[in-house]
Amino acid sequence: MKGDYLGAFEELVLMAVQALGDAAYSASLQRTLEREARRPVSLGAVHSSLERLEAKGLLSSTIGEPTGGRGGRRRRVFTLTRDGRAALRDVRAVRNRLTKTSRAIS
Repeated sequence: MKGDYLGAFEELVLMAVQALGDAAYSASLQRTLEREARRPVSLGAVHSSLERLEAKGLLSSTIGEPTGGRGGRRRRVFTLTRDGRAALRDVRAVRNRLTKTSRAIS
């Protein structure tokens, strides 16, 4: 089904959410993705992906405590759901199988 497909950028977002843990909010995700992917990443693309991944049930979010650096505004913090962790495991398994296959062909 189309809605179940995990795009490459969505995969990166899921991995970044996993890596950042309690600090996985949109701005920190954008900075991490830009640094690790070594390419510009728009905040809008991060927001869109987070919304899609949450709608797919791969992420959940909570509203954090107000922070002084944000004028008292609260951050929306994202975490992987059980399905999100499973999706990452599945993608890694496919990548590993393909890597082994490509080595065997070479």
